[in-house]
Amino acid sequence: MDAVKVGLLGLGTVGGGTATVLIRNADEIKARLGRGIEICHVAGLDIASQTIVDPATTKLTEDAFEVVNDPEVEIVVELIGGYTLAKDLVMKAIENGKHVVTANKALIATHGPEIMKAATEQGVSVCYEAAVAGGIPIIKAMREGLAANKIQWIAGIINGTGNFILTEMRDKGRDFADVLREAQELGYAEADPTFDVEGIDAAHKLTILASLAFGIELQFEKTYTEGISKITTEDVNHAEELGYRIKHLGITRKTDKGIELRVHPTLIPEKRLIANVDGVMNAVLVQGDAVGPTLYYGAGAGAEPTASAVVADIIDTVRTIDAPLHHKVPLLGFQSNAMRDTPVLPIEDVETAYYLRMEAEDKPGVLAEVSETFAKHSISIEAVLQKEPASGESSVHLIMLTQKCVESSVNHAIKVVEGLDSVKGEVVRIRMEHLD
Repeated sequence: MDAVKVGLLGLGTVGGGTATVLIRNADEIKARLGRGIEICHVAGLDIASQTIVDPATTKLTEDAFEVVNDPEVEIVVELIGGYTLAKDLVMKAIENGKHVVTANKALIATHGPEIMKAATEQGVSVCYEAAVAGGIPIIKAMREGLAANKIQWIAGIINGTGNFILTEMRDKGRDFADVLREAQELGYAEADPTFDVEGIDAAHKLTILASLAFGIELQFEKTYTEGISKITTEDVNHAEELGYRIKHLGITRKTDKGIELRVHPTLIPEKRLIANVDGVMNAVLVQGDAVGPTLYYGAGAGAEPTASAVVADIIDTVRTIDAPLHHKVPLLGFQSNAMRDTPVLPIEDVETAYYLRMEAEDKPGVLAEVSETFAKHSISIEAVLQKEPASGESSVHLIMLTQKCVESSVNHAIKVVEGLDSVKGEVVRIRMEHLD
């Protein structure tokens, strides 16, 4: 059989890795497929100076639209990132009847409904394994491996930069700003780290996982997002004393009221496997009704780990390239006419447990006063840790762990506690999950 012709948009970190893997492992891929995959057209910046693909056999251009309009190209691989240009290129490729492979989580999370609708109408595939958790095949697991299950919840460490920062803060007692600078020097964080440390990157990925898990539309705008920039070494250490670790988690859960969709720092018991995922590694824990909990662990970024997922998508596309769309795995795991309109819960309606830290006067009755305030708002205290005051200080750090309660109740209670004469400043609140 003739080789399938691929057009590559972007020859940066992931694009270069993808080209490298396709060329280096060409014989292995052909042995699995029964036909080859050929990179026939590549678009990139400063394309003339690249040394990865052979210009004698591959067309090179700085105009990406030349690739998506090339009649030879059967599969367009979009690896330039961003929203606007990437969307225009993907939509044009679909209009031209070409299959699409992308690693662009922002594109899928924000423009996915429009892209999937166009692809369905044209009868072409859109594959996006590399958009979530880099080299971990979590999309394939959700769409295929766990298809027999009703997914109950997902909790994931899906941003390596944030996980690296929290690991360094815990292991070496460093503060957030110090570790962030090192992450930027090592290339783990961008010069503007907002997407990573404020949870936007993880929210894009969680939006995709929630759609695959529960058959709901992609709804990035409804994902509650909170970053790690306010986490202190003090809270990291207190969590350790109480038997927990702080991780920046993406959590989605199906409840009787709707779907939880939230990214935020989270205390989880140190005995959980996911609590011991450190550094830049990613992990996704999925709870299914039949299989129970399954954990997927690996490199969430990097040239070749991400390229592994991109090339796997190209291979999957080639395997069914001539099959009608109804014979393929649905683009979002569920048939398009079976997607559900289950509501996404606002964060105020979410029920979870909490870690609360406050500075209180060191005198009798304060703990009872604070506890009584929470009790009036139907919040039960599970554990209390009171630190000794520093020499010459008249206040102490009071740490409380609550049982599960509704977020709106905690918000009201915190406002009352902050107004007490015995409590100074703001109450620090970090959500807590046991992942049972």
